[in-house]
Parts: sequence; structure tokens; C-alpha cells
Amino acid sequence: MGIETTMKRLGILLSGRGSNFLAIHQAIADGRLPNAEIAVVLSNKVDAPGLARARVFGLPAHHIPVAGRTPFERDLEFIAKLREYEVDFVCLAGYMRIISVTFVEAFPNRILNVHPSLLPNFPGLDAQAQALEFGAKVAGCTVHFVDEAVDHGVIILQRAVSVLDDDTAGSLSARILEQEHQAYPEAIARVLSGDYEIRGRRFVVR
Repeated sequence: MGIETTMKRLGILLSGRGSNFLAIHQAIADGRLPNAEIAVVLSNKVDAPGLARARVFGLPAHHIPVAGRTPFERDLEFIAKLREYEVDFVCLAGYMRIISVTFVEAFPNRILNVHPSLLPNFPGLDAQAQALEFGAKVAGCTVHFVDEAVDHGVIILQRAVSVLDDDTAGSLSARILEQEHQAYPEAIARVLSGDYEIRGRRFVVR
């Protein structure tokens, strides 16, 4: 499989400040993601700061309401909006909802997420606090494809961070977040190149 150069359209999902969205946007501006463009930014939170930043950048940005709706109903609207903008890949950037099987099946091996631990260790919420409570000496972040299980899909890239003796969940989170901002654009670039294959659960760069 040769390296693909066609421009790929990214759909960003976020629930809060969207710092990883900003990292992706900056990577595109810097030329580190030369074959990518952000097609749309979506949020389940009407007041998400990341949504406001997207509008400042002149990007299409939409709130998808979730109150009184089932996950299936909500995700159908997300899928429809992503298809409206002809999105090739979906990047979860602090999107604090578990997506449905229907969503995963709509974009197979085309949904990426970054998680603040070295998976499969410490999946789910408060991964940094989990690492401290367990006494881990090394933490980090993982960029992975999203599948039907939580924090379970094929791993694309990981970055390690040493856990210091005086770390709090906040201080450890801050150092991991710095690595997320580097790792996520790098992982996206690897995927968008098309120059890889998945062998079982292994992401192998050609």
C-alpha cells in the first residue's frame, strides 16, 4: 500500500475546551498534517469552549443536543452531520460520551481517540488518578482506533511519562496532556498516510 496524498477531511467531537482539537488544528497550520483539513467540529455541550474556538477559526461548528434522547438517537444525528460534511475520519478530542455500536459501524477503523493512560492499563474515567492509586511508576497516553468496547481498539501510538513521587492527579494529568498534544497529530498522520496494516490487534507501519 503506497502513501496516500489525497486531502482527508476530519470531523472533531469534543465536550469541553478541546485542547487536543487545538493541537490538531495547529499541526495542520504548521504543515505537520499536510494532507488533512478539519471539516466540522461537533459537541454534545452547547457551551463547550472548543466549539466557540472552532467558530473563531471559521470552522463549521455544531451542537448536537443529548437531553431526553437515547444514545442511538443522538449518534444517528452525529453520523448524519459527519456525512453531511463528507468526513473521512472522526477524531474524539475530549468527547465525554460512549459512542454506540451504530456509530462505530458507520466509520469502521476511521474513529480515533486519545486516552490518558498506557492502555490496556487504566481504561475509563480518571485514568491518572487510577495510575497513582495503583502505584504505577510509568503513565502516559494512547492513541487508538475506537471499537465497540471502551478504550479497547487497536493501538496506533503511545507516549510514556514518568510518575513522580510527589505527583498529584492534576500534575500528572498536565504532563500527560503535553504528550497527548504531540502524539495525537502524529498518530493521525500515520493513519492518513495509508502506509500501514492491521495485523490482529497490531498497527504495523509499512
